[in-house]
Amino acid sequence: MSVATDLVSIDEIRAAAGRIERYAVRTPLLAPPLGRPMGTGWAGLYLKPEVLQPMGAFKIRGAVNAVAALDPEVRARGVVAHSSGNHAQAVAFAARAFGIAAHIVIPENAPTRKVEATRAYGATVDLVPVAERVTRAEQVVRETGMTMIPPFDHRDVIAGQGTIGLEIAEDTADLGEPIAAVLVPVSGGGLISGIAAALAALAPEVAVIGVEPELAGDAAESFRAGRRIAWRAEDTGRTCADGLRVPCVGELTWAHIRSYVRDIITVTEDEILAATRALALDERIVAEPSGATSVAAHLFHGAELPTGARVAVVSGGNIDPALLARLLCGS
Repeated sequence: MSVATDLVSIDEIRAAAGRIERYAVRTPLLAPPLGRPMGTGWAGLYLKPEVLQPMGAFKIRGAVNAVAALDPEVRARGVVAHSSGNHAQAVAFAARAFGIAAHIVIPENAPTRKVEATRAYGATVDLVPVAERVTRAEQVVRETGMTMIPPFDHRDVIAGQGTIGLEIAEDTADLGEPIAAVLVPVSGGGLISGIAAALAALAPEVAVIGVEPELAGDAAESFRAGRRIAWRAEDTGRTCADGLRVPCVGELTWAHIRSYVRDIITVTEDEILAATRALALDERIVAEPSGATSVAAHLFHGAELPTGARVAVVSGGNIDPALLARLLCGS
């Protein structure tokens, strides 16, 4: 693969913005709250709340763009996806929006709420053992002629997620203070790849920093080693951040990470849950643990980050209600 020619361009990201504007919310950039006592940790942090998307997560951007970009005859045959939850919902949403069938393969350890939401969009859902999520989806493609919409390692998906970076670049230009870093949760790498590609073109002085759970730190380890390193699914499955359990970043996303990302750091389970709780109680933003990892990096690992104002991408809000109740009750 030629890295120089295979990276997603800013023109692709701008084209994606046009395709998705009818379906995805242009989420605001929320400024640090005024009047907050010093030492609470929120100073200098802007939030990009992708929890406001129709299906509660950023994944709608890439899924809609990928489905919209298909040839109409190909699209009419329907689409297939495999996902632990948010991409599943996003592809189901996109399929319903375009009036086509969707067949979604979901690992059996995915949160029930995400499974039910995917079915509610009208998709056919297969619940399979974690190790079979990809092979079962590929089998459906062979049997039906439907088109696979991968969760991250696909240039139309990356371009769709890159519209977040496009919006950040446009909105931070009017802040009156420079942004030092954008903090992005990392799973398969589609989100950080798209954001980094957009910012490399529009605001190259901004550092893009990935954030992962310690218990699913394959991308951080890969970044340190300079090569892709896969973790076992049973190891990444330990983290409460269910949307970040992918064992390895993709080949195309790795090319973007290697070219554009400044660093990838890890956060603990306690830090993730504390950030999830703080977002709800301090900022009135309901985030799932996966979406709160970026905030955990700011709150607990500031010394590892560039000095100055930061943007945290809060990537999703589809939290399990029982977990949210426990966090709000302080248990």
